[in-house]
Formats: sequence, structure tokens, C-alpha cells
Amino acid sequence: MSSTSTTRPPLSSFWHDLPREGRWLISTVLVQSIGTGLVLPFLVVYLHEVRGISLETVGLLLAFQAGVGIVLVTPAGALIDRIGARWVYASALVALLVGDVLLALATTLPQATVALLFFGYGFGVVWPASSSLVGSIVPSDQRQRYFGINFTLLNLGIGGGGIVGGRFVDVGRPGTFVTIYLLDAVSYLLPLAILLGPLRRAGGPATTAPHHDAGARISYLTLLRDRHLRALLALGAVAAVVSYPQLNVGMPAYARAEGQVSTEGLGYAFAANTVVIVLLQLFVLQRIEGRRRTRVTVVMAATWAVAWSLLGATSLVPGTVTATVLLCAVAGVFGLGETMLQPTSAAMVNDLAPDHLRGRYNALSSLMFSLAFAGGPVVASFLVGRGLGWVYIGFLVGGCVLLGVIALLVERVVPAHVNGLRAPIPTPVEVPAAASAVTKGAISG
Repeated sequence: MSSTSTTRPPLSSFWHDLPREGRWLISTVLVQSIGTGLVLPFLVVYLHEVRGISLETVGLLLAFQAGVGIVLVTPAGALIDRIGARWVYASALVALLVGDVLLALATTLPQATVALLFFGYGFGVVWPASSSLVGSIVPSDQRQRYFGINFTLLNLGIGGGGIVGGRFVDVGRPGTFVTIYLLDAVSYLLPLAILLGPLRRAGGPATTAPHHDAGARISYLTLLRDRHLRALLALGAVAAVVSYPQLNVGMPAYARAEGQVSTEGLGYAFAANTVVIVLLQLFVLQRIEGRRRTRVTVVMAATWAVAWSLLGATSLVPGTVTATVLLCAVAGVFGLGETMLQPTSAAMVNDLAPDHLRGRYNALSSLMFSLAFAGGPVVASFLVGRGLGWVYIGFLVGGCVLLGVIALLVERVVPAHVNGLRAPIPTPVEVPAAASAVTKGAISG
């Protein structure tokens, strides 16, 4: 009986093993994310307190931005397959750059609306386009590490940018907000230059046969007949509902209403989230390499269930230091779960997707999160706003349990390579002398 073994390449080999195009692509992440961090926490403050737009109208503007992304993401997926991920990714970066400049100069509601129209296109398209570009450049056995390290750099840049932006902006000096939005616009110039320069031959349209673009003839309804894809979309949809919309909206709402945590405490919690991701992502990446991604998802779901249970505990000690500490623990434990989500979910979708349909697959995956961002805050605000805090916590913990169950069901459906399992490497075994002699005799005979 022969035995098998698998090897886990050290993370130190990541840069060496990465194709040249992949090195160029990941080299832009930190600069771009610093620009994002400069403005990310301050959009509502800028529109309401600096430009004088009412909070209700600001909420409608943000919903408008999300709606634009939802409407455009699936056509963008088809466009990626038709003309290539690089051009669509570049168009998203241009839209974000233009949106930054327009918002920096906007003094009226119509001007702000136009700026958020560009943001809606940019943010709605940038994820499926960039993921498709990564999928076309980075080999399958390196994608999980790429997405994980990309996420580390993203959080490092956003965290650093947020600290700088928070110390720089001043509501009494509108020019400080103009400055950070223009700096965010500048941060998109480097990735654009690399897309148009060193990567000008990467991320083009893929075909399954010469002179035949199969992707152009396949609809989304056709793709949804694939049970493997449906399984991954179901997994992504549940993960989306109990993840980022709740961290960004539900957690602060519950902490303020039920835990009576100060705004300063909220800031500490989000800082804890970033610190945990930056410190633990590489450690987690090494531990999950070669393991079933569905099993990693089960662990992630259990981790998030603990985080949301800790959020519920803040209501038991409202207005105290303990509540703030618990909230920091919520964000930190949730961040640990994030280190498992980012490397696995995008890698599974891209390992399943054929080259000529990669844009559509990533667009559908992105759509699950876009819909969750649109609906998740509604659920959170409704339950918390009506004093049903424990119902909200039960909803989140129950969603995490459902996520774990779906992950185990998906494990039975998806191919092994999509689930992160590489082909085993045979281990040489000793051949008994007698058997060796018989073999040699057979060959010589």
C-alpha cells in the first residue's frame, strides 16, 4: 500500500513563486488602500456636516450608490468576459478617480449625486474585475495566498489612512475634506499606470477555441444551472448577510442602543478589527493551506457566532468600560473570521470558473455581497430600532449556524480542487527484494 503526502509551501516563497504580472498587481494595493482609508470613515460626515445635506438625504444617496452597483455588476461581468478584466478594472478605477474629484468640488445635492453615480459604478465593478484579473494572472495553487496577503495589505493601508485622515480633517475647515478626496483620487493613478504599462498584455479575453468567444454566447441563466456554482453562491449569500453589513452597521447600532458604548469606543473596536487582521492573516494563511475550504468556513462560522454572542453581552453591562472591552473583542474575533473568509471565498469562485466565464462567475459572487449590503442594514436597523436587540443577536448567531451547515453540504458538491485540495504527492515505498527480483526477471524475459 502506498502512502501520500501533501506539502505546504512557506509564505516566504510567495513573492518568488508569484508570476511577474502578479507582483506588479499586488504592489499597488497598499498605496490604493491608504487613499481609501483617508476617506472611508468620513463620507456621511462630509456630506451632512460640511456640505449641509440632511441625514435622510444622505441615506438615500448611499442607497443610490449601492443600487447603481447592483444594477451594473452583472453586465460588467459579461463585459469582462468579452473585452477582458484589465479594461473593465481600469474603467472602474477611472470612475472612482472622477468620483473623488467631483465629490471634493461638490457643493450642491445634484453635484454630489453625480459623484456617487461614478462611485456606484466604480465600487460595483472593481471587485469582480480585480478578482477576475487575479484569476487570469495567478495560478490556482497560489490564489488563496494571494487573496489573503492582498487582504492584509488592504487593511494595513485602510487602517493607516484612516488614522491620518482622522487627525487631519476638521469639519470647521472644508478644505481638509477636499484635500483627502483629491489625495484618494491621486492614489488611483499608480494602479492605472501599471494596468496600462507593465500589465498591458495581461487580463485579456479568454476563449475556449480559436476565433470563438464562448463566453459571449452564455447567459447568466445558463450558468445558474451549474449546481457547483449555485452551491458557492448560496454559501456566499449567507456569509454576506452575517458579515460586513453587520460589522459596519449592525454592530455600531447595537453597541450604541443596547450597550451604550461611546463613539470613542466604536473607534477602538474598529481599530482592534484592523490590528487582528494585520497580525493574524499570514499566520492563518499558513494554517489553512491545503485544508478543505469548506471546513475552514465552518470554523469561520463558529468564530463569528462567538463574536455576535459577545455583542449581545454588551447589553448586560451597558455604559461601562466592560461593554467597550467586549465590543473590542467582538470586532477582534470577527476579524479573525475575516482572515478565513477572504482567502477562501474568492479562491473557490475563481478555481471553479472557466477562463472564458471568469467575469460572470465573479460578478455573481460580488452580487451576493452587494445585495447583503443593501438588505443587511435594513434588518439591523429594524430590529435594533424596535428594541428587539436579542432577536437581532439570535438572527446573527442562527445565521452563523446555517452558514456552517451549508458549508458541510457544499463540501459534498464542489470538486476537490475548488475546495482547496491538491493532488497528493506519492511517497516512495520500499520494494521487497523478492518482488524486485521478480520484476527484473519479467522485464528481462
